[in-house]
Amino acid sequence: METYAVAADGLRKRYGTRLAVDGIGFTVAPGECFGFLGANGAGKSTTMRMLYGRTRRTAGSLQVLGMDPDRAARTICAHLGVVPQGDTLDPELTALENLTVHAGYFGQVGRGPRRRAAELLDFVQLAPRAHDRVQDLSGGQQRRLMIARALVNQPQLLILDEPTTGLDPQARVLIWDRLAQLRRAGVTVIVTSHYMEEASQLCDRLVVMDQGRIVETGSPAAVVARHAGRLVMEVPWEGAAPPALSPPAAGVRRLVATRDRLLVFADDPEPVRRVLGPGLAARARIRPATLDDAFLHLTGRTLQED
Repeated sequence: METYAVAADGLRKRYGTRLAVDGIGFTVAPGECFGFLGANGAGKSTTMRMLYGRTRRTAGSLQVLGMDPDRAARTICAHLGVVPQGDTLDPELTALENLTVHAGYFGQVGRGPRRRAAELLDFVQLAPRAHDRVQDLSGGQQRRLMIARALVNQPQLLILDEPTTGLDPQARVLIWDRLAQLRRAGVTVIVTSHYMEEASQLCDRLVVMDQGRIVETGSPAAVVARHAGRLVMEVPWEGAAPPALSPPAAGVRRLVATRDRLLVFADDPEPVRRVLGPGLAARARIRPATLDDAFLHLTGRTLQED
């Protein structure tokens, strides 16, 4: 029987009459980077809180590192690193103090925690700011410090809830690079995100969540191939789609009309160009299909609309 880092089946969480997580099932293999992709309110953060024992499930089965979080949360948390959405650093302490104080929660004493903290600050490129108070760090630096803090206990499983929300591109890329290093060291990573590029960069596999349910599972490339194809033509357009482009004419797989453009999903753009005619074809932009396109197909909206 295969051993999973995480295994869920029929997992539900209800808040009064609202069903936040509606009977989902998934498995995460050791050493894998597994992603939860979805809009705000899709159920991602609630699922994460059930994984590390912050929220008790309403129904279903859940195993994390071979244990039930509702019964063994303390034992599980000794082997977890968690980066929640919100900032939970102590703003009055320095970066170094935030790490050494956190180490005390795991029973680490003596010189070891300070050495480990120094290593982690170097890992997230904050060594020069070790003695600066958190309130004097930028948002990106604080997020990197939270990741360093989550690694104090050398976790087997790292859970990151929207790790790069609000960060500039340079800070986001640095965090991606550090997570890739952890993966190479064998750490299992679970990440929630509403950044399509982030999910594509980090995840071996992912699930797409919508309204508390899982609507698709697979590698980022497989999800794109199934639901968006290879290429997308973006055609500036007002009004209804021309009848000649109705699928499957000219190799068109699917059409999506937005406020100001027509998205034409087709593996070969040349037949579509001929149907559009020289005027519209000259204005069309061809690009590779992305996870955002697949998400639009699966949920009926883009993440930017939420």
